[in-house]
Amino acid sequence: MPLPRLLVMEGNTAEGRALYSAAGGRPPSESYANLLRELLPDAIVDICYPADAGVNLPDRMGVEGYDGVAITGSSLNMYNGGPEITRQIELARTVLDSHTPVFGSCWGLQVLTTAAGGSVRRNPKGREIGFGRRIGLTAAGRGHPMYDRKAEVFDAVTVHLDEVEALAPGMQVLAANAMSQVQAAEIRVNGSAAAWGVQYHPEYSLHDMASTVRRYGKRMVDDGFFSRESELLRYAEDLEMLHSDPRNQALSWKYGIDGAVLDKSVRVKEIENWITHQVVPTRAKRGRG
Repeated sequence: MPLPRLLVMEGNTAEGRALYSAAGGRPPSESYANLLRELLPDAIVDICYPADAGVNLPDRMGVEGYDGVAITGSSLNMYNGGPEITRQIELARTVLDSHTPVFGSCWGLQVLTTAAGGSVRRNPKGREIGFGRRIGLTAAGRGHPMYDRKAEVFDAVTVHLDEVEALAPGMQVLAANAMSQVQAAEIRVNGSAAAWGVQYHPEYSLHDMASTVRRYGKRMVDDGFFSRESELLRYAEDLEMLHSDPRNQALSWKYGIDGAVLDKSVRVKEIENWITHQVVPTRAKRGRG
């Protein structure tokens, strides 16, 4: 049998990816690919960069050669438009039409929503960053396979300014909180579950969050999250310490972070469930395993 093949769609431009590296992190697609290799050992994981001009992207038959597609976050905003966004929407539409399982994190959810006919807006409540608090499953989310072995209310690593404004046809909300009424959703194409997406980042570690805070820098001071840049840098240092030692009770108490974030097996459960309940069964139906 052929080895499992997964594709990660990077949501950022080359310039955007460089900012992640400059802040001490890695482009989202690299972290995502590494996580997928952990969750599905022996998988071949490719990365594509649809925001970049001149990149050869897979067509429908090429997409069907993959057992699953994951879409990362991005610093782009859907409503700004432009070819770097249009290419991503078109590729997401191709993936949906192919019925290849797809999982979208943050920007990934927004791209999938737009590709399926919904819309995205700037969240009138402002930016949600650090940790999304008290994300609760809807009636549809309770018992949904994406949330198998996940608590009905939980916190999650989060960074986003935008949110889903209008649902696409065949889209069902699975989770929400006080900041956004669409924290997770499923998109069905011709009655089949083709996409799962979340507005938060189950793939992010606390190291990823620390580098994100450093990357935003003064904007977070201007937005009122910190009174001065030194506080921001201390916050990032504390997150790095918690990443290195999740059992640091003083820091977990200080920031109100529990096992939903600190326990990696819990934090990434949505993606693990996607592999178990979407990728593996579809792979078997296609005669690959």
